[in-house]
Amino acid sequence: MAFHAAATDVARAARARLVARYGEVPPEQAAAIVALGGDGGMLETQHRWLGHNIPVYGMNCGSVGFLMNEFREERLEERLAEAQAAVLHPLRMRASTEIGGTAEALAINEVSLLRETRQAAKVRILVDGKVRLPELICDGVLVATPAGSTAYNLSAHGPIVPLGANLMPLTPISAFRPRRWRGALLPGEAAVVFEILEAEKRPVAAVADYTEVRDVRRVEVREDRSVALTLLFDPDHGLSERIIAEQFTV
Repeated sequence: MAFHAAATDVARAARARLVARYGEVPPEQAAAIVALGGDGGMLETQHRWLGHNIPVYGMNCGSVGFLMNEFREERLEERLAEAQAAVLHPLRMRASTEIGGTAEALAINEVSLLRETRQAAKVRILVDGKVRLPELICDGVLVATPAGSTAYNLSAHGPIVPLGANLMPLTPISAFRPRRWRGALLPGEAAVVFEILEAEKRPVAAVADYTEVRDVRRVEVREDRSVALTLLFDPDHGLSERIIAEQFTV
């Protein structure tokens, strides 16, 4: 196994103890990477080793830790052997900027568009080439994966989506017009395009997890099934069950 710690004293201290106890190999040679930290640390680990097809087993040394297992130093090898896998596919964002550049990034949680100034954003939304919302006036809007539906999407009052549902939440952030629009659930294979209206007056940034592109004009988002991420969970702590249970949390 290999270990990756978030940049906190708690996570780094935990990594030192685990390496002393179990040893480690370079991540490229590992059967699994153990991520130590919170959900942000898990995302960082997944992004760092994206495309290497190495399963990641998280142990919570952070705050929320929704994507993490309970931290325990004992029986780590046995827990890895007994762990259940959840396979996720990220969103691919392609953003075109005001100066004519383009940028691509992958998002495990969500792609969000956010206003850059005091002016509300104006966004046109297309799904599979058809205009579905000619003008959304808002602080922002996001598209989430099922795994990410319990993160920023939930904070923005978007729906929680079970892992096997093959759906993507499309959720506005503080919508001003139309006031009653609360978002949509889209098929997992849908292609979503955001066109920024009045971009010079109302600049917008696009963020794929923690990759930010400023002053965008057009943002394309769709699930990339050519990329697979494998997360490992204790049998009594599976991600599917937690996503379902989160819907009944009050």
